[in-house]
Amino acid sequence: MKRWFILSGLILASACGLYAQGATPADVNVCDVVKNPASYNGKTVRIKGTVSAGFDEFVIKDATDPNCGFQVNGIWLSYPEGTKAKSGPAAVVTVEPAHNFAGTYKAPERTPVTLQKDKAFKQFDSLLSQTHQKGADMCLGCTRYEVTATLTGRLDTVADATLKRDKSGKIVDLGGFGNMNAYPARLVLESVSDVTPKEIDYSKTDAITKGDAQTGPPQGGGQEFDDPLATANKMAAHMTGSPAADEAQKAIAVFPKAKEQNGVNMIWGVGNVAAAEQESAKESPDGIEYNCTIDRDHLPGRSLLVALFHVGQHVGDLRSPKAGNEDAPLIYNESNAWVVTSIAAIVGGQKYLTLPGGYLLWNAGWSADERNDKMEAALKDFLGKEAALSQ
Repeated sequence: MKRWFILSGLILASACGLYAQGATPADVNVCDVVKNPASYNGKTVRIKGTVSAGFDEFVIKDATDPNCGFQVNGIWLSYPEGTKAKSGPAAVVTVEPAHNFAGTYKAPERTPVTLQKDKAFKQFDSLLSQTHQKGADMCLGCTRYEVTATLTGRLDTVADATLKRDKSGKIVDLGGFGNMNAYPARLVLESVSDVTPKEIDYSKTDAITKGDAQTGPPQGGGQEFDDPLATANKMAAHMTGSPAADEAQKAIAVFPKAKEQNGVNMIWGVGNVAAAEQESAKESPDGIEYNCTIDRDHLPGRSLLVALFHVGQHVGDLRSPKAGNEDAPLIYNESNAWVVTSIAAIVGGQKYLTLPGGYLLWNAGWSADERNDKMEAALKDFLGKEAALSQ
């Protein structure tokens, strides 16, 4: 009889464990999470939202309210480690503490998530990885579809995603997820259902760029793209005569030279998994490792070169922010990076530069008088509407 009670206890304990793992997820919406992220940390949730895989975004936005009224109006999306998926950001910068981190860091404990790689997920991944390929312009991170779906997974959150610095400017506390660690919430995907694609309308920019030839080097590969950093440095050498050009030179200078370890790491691949949160075994000049993950498959030819300037500007803004901009919101840093990106595209001979969603940031046909206004308007619309960022 006693043995029966022991076995019963083991069975009940196992049943309770299974129940906890497969507990009914709580239904939440994006705006509720970004308004009060800390209260959702570690919870299994179900979200109905619109997923956008852009240049340096892989986010869930509210299906009905595109602007929740916060600095970052979206939840970063990640797949569990080991997922071999195609969709995700074309380029992303994340930070982690180096071995000589100036602050105190304790790696969070996370409940493992197993992704259901069923028909719905395969459709979801396929749709979000398809690129827009019409037109003759450079379209950075332009995916063909955005996808509305029901997403279930584990929410990882922090109360405040702002990087904290000491009096000397060193980062001593960090949290957050996604690009520049600026997102207070991340969903690690367990399953997806109700997948509904919506093709993004690029017809206006396609009409403008149709039939126009590129003026710079060919879009394909070749010797100059075997070492994209070397080619980008050559481009930077021709950028002079304006503060923006000077910023572009500084942006590309952040990357390490051959065999140099300066805390900036180049990772070629798709930045779509929730990598292990831990202290790096390597040391860095400022105690921080800057991981630059770039998907070469979605950045052909000169797109890759231009993307390096964008990513480098992000690293520069994090490592050496200008006085007064130490706690700048993501929209400020994104705006800086796109200005530098446009300079790189122009110097590289681009007639056009289009952003995800069909926002034309550069057109060589614009007059000198209208260029600033048109670029500013396009960037404002893109950051607010497509990237879901606000002041």
